[in-house]
Amino acid sequence: MDFLLTLDLVWQSGLLFAVGLFCGVVNAVAGGGTFFSFPVFIALGLPPVMANATNAAAVLPSHPMAAWAERHYLYARSDFWHLLLLALLGGACGAGLLSVVGNQGFEALIPYLLLVATLLFACGSRLRRWFHRTAAFRLGVWSSLLLLLVCVYGGFFAAGMGVILMAGLLLLGLQQMADNNAVKNLLGGVVNAVAVVVWSVQGLIDWSLVWQCFVGAVIGGILGAKLARYLSVIWLQRVVMTVGFGLSGVFFLK
Repeated sequence: MDFLLTLDLVWQSGLLFAVGLFCGVVNAVAGGGTFFSFPVFIALGLPPVMANATNAAAVLPSHPMAAWAERHYLYARSDFWHLLLLALLGGACGAGLLSVVGNQGFEALIPYLLLVATLLFACGSRLRRWFHRTAAFRLGVWSSLLLLLVCVYGGFFAAGMGVILMAGLLLLGLQQMADNNAVKNLLGGVVNAVAVVVWSVQGLIDWSLVWQCFVGAVIGGILGAKLARYLSVIWLQRVVMTVGFGLSGVFFLK
């Protein structure tokens, strides 16, 4: 019995490490890696709210690592502290909202959240073309409100947060993809970190399942940055879209 239990723990740890590794590579090359990790935590028996919170903690390093690598884009921004404040507020509000909604309400929302994130991921290139002539990115009252709502989404649902942030920034006129990616990673890193702190205090994170995926995500992010020149972004994007639409269908049927 002890041997079987040990074998089960080894298999589980190996699975989580592999998922984290794959997510890290996919996030570094194409984005959307959290589509793969979230259902794994559901499959391991975690309630939906805890699976979402644990998933956020497991992929925590992805955005901050990318933001640090792109820090030269961020240092020159006059709206840096404004962006930081929006991310802090949005992440805290979204994380608090998740605990209020509860497992039953969140489970009912999962297919819609996945579908919206997948559609935005699939339409990323079209969004860039459609909003190519949008006015320059500038944070006013309404644009700050829209960005705050996007950060609330990210604090509420970790899977697909990067995609939602990218789309929101495009809508607001941040068309240069290098700048968009840097700001997206800054906001995503802060939102995710705040949400993880809130959920940790609330006891919504199963830390016993975090570290294996966390380590895999760090290694995968480093490998992905090196493999980006060799891997086909188009095919990876198609895999992510297939998984996203497939998961949406599965959760709708449930």
